[in-house]
Amino acid sequence: MKKGKIFVVGFGPGDREHITNRAVVALQQSDCIIGYKTYVELIEPFVTAKSIVSTGMTEEVSRAQDAVKKAEAGHIVSVISSGDSGVYGMAGLVYEVLIEKGWTEKEGIAVEIVPGISAINSCASLLGAPVMHDSCTISLSDHLTPWTVIEKRIEAAAMADFVIALYNPKSGRRTRQIVEAQNILLKYRSPETPVGLVKSAYRENQNVVLTTLAEMLEHDIGMLTTVIIGNSSTFFYDNKIITPRGYQRKYTLGEEKQSLKPHQRLKKEAEPWALNQETGESKAGYEQIERKKQDVSSLDLALKALSMVSKSEIEHPHLVHQPIENIFEFAVSPGVANKFIKPEQMRVLAETIGETGTMEYTPDHRFLLKIPTDQPESIVEKLEQNDLIVMPVGDVLNVKACDFCYGEKAESIPHAEEIAAKLGGIKLPKELHIGFNGCGMACYRAVFDDIGIVYRKKKFDLFIGAKPVGRTAHAAQPAAEGIEPDQLLPLLTKIIEEYKQNAHPNERLFKYFKRVKKIQYFSYQDMSSKIEVEPAPCGD
Repeated sequence: MKKGKIFVVGFGPGDREHITNRAVVALQQSDCIIGYKTYVELIEPFVTAKSIVSTGMTEEVSRAQDAVKKAEAGHIVSVISSGDSGVYGMAGLVYEVLIEKGWTEKEGIAVEIVPGISAINSCASLLGAPVMHDSCTISLSDHLTPWTVIEKRIEAAAMADFVIALYNPKSGRRTRQIVEAQNILLKYRSPETPVGLVKSAYRENQNVVLTTLAEMLEHDIGMLTTVIIGNSSTFFYDNKIITPRGYQRKYTLGEEKQSLKPHQRLKKEAEPWALNQETGESKAGYEQIERKKQDVSSLDLALKALSMVSKSEIEHPHLVHQPIENIFEFAVSPGVANKFIKPEQMRVLAETIGETGTMEYTPDHRFLLKIPTDQPESIVEKLEQNDLIVMPVGDVLNVKACDFCYGEKAESIPHAEEIAAKLGGIKLPKELHIGFNGCGMACYRAVFDDIGIVYRKKKFDLFIGAKPVGRTAHAAQPAAEGIEPDQLLPLLTKIIEEYKQNAHPNERLFKYFKRVKKIQYFSYQDMSSKIEVEPAPCGD
């Protein structure tokens, strides 16, 4: 079989002029393009591939997994990132998925990382020259990194007088992080420090704002904004932000004749602030950051002596080390039909969560738990011993049942429990809900789930393809009435299996049904609203 290949392509800001030639060649060599839907639209003029898989925000893992799967099948795949794919992009994630599968460069599929212009570079070019000295990038997104770690990084960068580029500064839910970042920076930087806010660099809705550290929050900042904060020597000039490289010390700017000739500029006497290569010392007084000279501490001497005695390196306790934390994420409910939690069960949940875990109630009559642990098996065992159902979360199948009028209409409960036991938790291209109603009133809104089941006259009615979210949400189409009880589970199994095998990553059931026009022997019917509704992009 032909060996596949993965290109991880950084296409830069998104306009034609700033994508590299190698990126264009890689895109045109690929027979499949995978990316966030907005990015797919941006690179559309360069794409010749017949297969294009576009997914939504937070679906990075499924994109990487699908790329690996397709490449293993012999396809040439491009996974796309804006900016540079190795800077908060898809490169690392693709390698993580490959490593999980035991990939090696010698034996496995080929992988090529295609670099692109990162946001710090493209945004800096629109501001002037703010990144002419030591700089760093910090993402304010705490979805994958603890905020306490991000705080330390901001403080360290502010203290060390780095020019700082803040990525992912703010979103609809994350509004406090940029405020906290400003508070930290103001401890070390002047309120008048130049700040540049660049939204959608080199794209149609590009917006550039020059402001100060004190006033930056008075302007619009969002997910598409990159915030560049100058250092202590950065200044404004003629609607530009400039950070000098320190040439004032060696050159006389504005003078036609320089005081030092080129061959003299790197001599010791011309750089009195530089580190002495023999003594390891440097003269103080040239830096703009105030710092105290520290003597060797008794702790350092003790560690050095201990290392000499043990003939092994002793780790300094103050060295920064951020361990990778394992988070066990799962859902819990008291039962398919039961909606009541006993006090003892609540006590066990609170005890399991402890001080570091979290518990969130969901609209699906379940609790979503996130617990730092290396022993998930013991947690599952403890909860199941207390009659709680533990379920996986993410892109899996969930069964949502009504309360069966608090047990008064219990005849169909065994069928709901059987469906949950046999199909619940199956990994799918996208999260899928089966809604189950115990009588014809359908008051639990099963017809608004991906698959709806209504028990009526000792048989079952089936509904397929609701659009459960959005301003254009609609009910599922009636697919069949009067299904015999012993035929229900086999039919559902076939529908789920077909969807699992053929749907694109992140493709909801209603989108799949609309695309293929037929699931099993049920033909697609358009149930969407006939009244035109203005599209509402994420963030509106």
